[in-house]
Amino acid sequence: MLSWLLLHFLIAAVGTLLARRYALQRDLLDHPGERRSHQVATPRGGGVAIVAALLVAIVALATRDPSQRWLLGGFGIGLVLVAAIGMADDHRPLPVSLRLAVHALAAAVLAISVQMASGNPWLAMLAFVSAMVLTNVWNFMDGINGLAASQALLVAMALAWVLGGSWALLAGALAAACAGFLPFNFPRARIFLGDGGSGGIGFSIAGLGTVAAMPDSPAALWLLLPLSAFLVDAGLTLSMRTLQGERWWEAHTRHAYQVWARSKGHTSVTLLYASWTATTVAVMIVLRTTPVSLAVALCVVTYLAASVVWWRLERMESHTKTTGDK
Repeated sequence: MLSWLLLHFLIAAVGTLLARRYALQRDLLDHPGERRSHQVATPRGGGVAIVAALLVAIVALATRDPSQRWLLGGFGIGLVLVAAIGMADDHRPLPVSLRLAVHALAAAVLAISVQMASGNPWLAMLAFVSAMVLTNVWNFMDGINGLAASQALLVAMALAWVLGGSWALLAGALAAACAGFLPFNFPRARIFLGDGGSGGIGFSIAGLGTVAAMPDSPAALWLLLPLSAFLVDAGLTLSMRTLQGERWWEAHTRHAYQVWARSKGHTSVTLLYASWTATTVAVMIVLRTTPVSLAVALCVVTYLAASVVWWRLERMESHTKTTGDK
């Protein structure tokens, strides 16, 4: 296991270095602006190294474990589709409709492979919905240094604990790859994930979570705990912007983590989010063999608490704007 983790850590680290060099040569830079949370022009697209590490893992595991080839194949095809459209968008902005259409195709491929492997249409539906949601949530939440990659690392560790066999190794590869990328993105960002990387991570977490639910449906409920910070922040912010008639797909700085970062800084907020998620991972590991009713109760309490924090941060931002206008 140690050599497996080290391999994917190195693939991601070396790949990130190469991606940074490529981005600088091609002038693939995110520039500061009203809809950005950073202050200096920064290369983007480093997440391709994480995707590359995952694809190496998928090929190796499919060769080693023929019984999982179809499911791993569907996972890999979907990952390539999401990463490819994201990387294309990193080079030249694409219509949101095209990006969502490719995401839907990737989610459908994953869902079909889950249906073939499990024979359970509900799990196939879970695969499709979670892939669509998490692919975009990780993109929305990739706005300050280290946040998206550190959250992925923690969630992948939780998935590796829950899963077994080849899928635990794949989750471990994702965690190791995120660890290989993070030194280039946190605490100072020398490169960003880009849409290809953030979308690929979200899709991978969705696929791994669905596989975890195949033999053990309650696992899907427990996995909602480590996802709570991202799902609440992205979900409530998206709902608020939609109700206010804003274009939800456009870049902005209204997420709770962005509001918080303006007063506390990127490093503090990333560490605070990591502390929240690490706590939920610990709770999940300790209590996941307990009755499902406890998982439901803990999810309700956790999401309500996260929603209160989001609401307070939103009020703080509104008050700041009102005071500034006066």
